[in-house]
Formats: sequence, structure tokens, C-alpha cells
Amino acid sequence: MKIDPASAIHLLHANPHAVLATNSTQMPGYPYATAVPLVVDEAHRPLLLISALAEHTKNLLADGRASLAVSEPGQVNIQNAARLTLVGHFEAFEPAPEILARYLRYQPDAGQYLQLDFMFFRMSIERTRYIGGVGRMGWLEAADWQAVARLAPGEEATLLADTARHASTGVELIGLDTHGLDYAVNGVRGRQQFAAAGTAEQLAEWLPAMVRSLC
Repeated sequence: MKIDPASAIHLLHANPHAVLATNSTQMPGYPYATAVPLVVDEAHRPLLLISALAEHTKNLLADGRASLAVSEPGQVNIQNAARLTLVGHFEAFEPAPEILARYLRYQPDAGQYLQLDFMFFRMSIERTRYIGGVGRMGWLEAADWQAVARLAPGEEATLLADTARHASTGVELIGLDTHGLDYAVNGVRGRQQFAAAGTAEQLAEWLPAMVRSLC
């Protein structure tokens, strides 16, 4: 069936961690799966910060092909939960200051790893399998993902700074994209989905009232 990319994007942004499956160098031909912290960039691509000593890092350096899986938070029965598997290629990269700042807003404890042997990787998505429940499943191709509207990192930073003054005590604005706002209330993370994708100009109009309603 035809899948709305927004459904997959919301699910991906809502998850602070994921299961990464790489091609094992220790056991060629076998996948190696492990849990990793997850942040998504402005183009809705997964970012990883992982140690050079980790098995999955060694695997990615030898062969960047991998898959990444997330599921709907808070669901007891996984069969009823929305699920997403991304298939693509990871490459190591040096993040620009805006991307590093975004990563640390989502994973604030990661700051301690920046002086160690940890490396940033970014995923180029080839195909996406989305399961929204019984009878609701399908594939998204790379072109579908690349066509999704995005905010430039500078636009996100400006909008967050301009909107933060509208937030109540205990509300933290974490990140923003064209499809939703990620925030935390007293440390509990949430995501406010937009009814439709918005431009930077539209988000500037929507966000003040939306942020004031968060509590």
C-alpha cells in the first residue's frame, strides 16, 4: 500500500534509540545487531555517535551497508506497534557545529564522549519498510525520502531560539523539523506532530501558540 512518509518520519524522530544491524566482520555472512542511541538530522537521516572500539563500528568501517529498526514507544504488544526498518549505507563524517548542537540536545550525555574515540556516522537511506499495524505496511524508496521537505540547520536554530521564550517552566525545546516539534516536559520527552509539513515561515507563525500549550 502507499505509505505517507510523514508516518515514518514521526516514528523515527520519536525514538531516542534504535537497533542497528551491521555485516559482521567476526562472522562473515551473519548480521550483527545491537542497540544504539539515535538522533535524526535535518534531512531525516539517522546519525550515530559510536566508539571506534565497538564491534558495530568496525563492521561499518569495513562495510557501510546496514539496517536500522525502531518501534512505536510505549506499546506492550509489538504486533500492535508501528515499526520502521531503514536499509541503507553509513559513512563516517565530521558534523558541522549546528548538527553537533542538535545531536547534543537530543543526547545530552553524549558530550562526555566527544573527547574519546567516538565517531559520527550518517545513514544514506535506500529503502524504508513501514508497518503501521495489521494491513498497513509498505515500502518507501530513496526518492520518496529525499523529496520530503526539510529545514536548514540554521533555520531550526533560529526558530528554536525565537520560540523558547514562549515555553513554560519545565518545558525544553529539543529539536524541530518540517513535520514536528520534539520537546521534553520535566524530562519526559514528547513529539508534537504538525497537521501538515510547514515551511520556516509557517512554523514561525504556528510555534508560539503550540509551545505555550505544552505542559
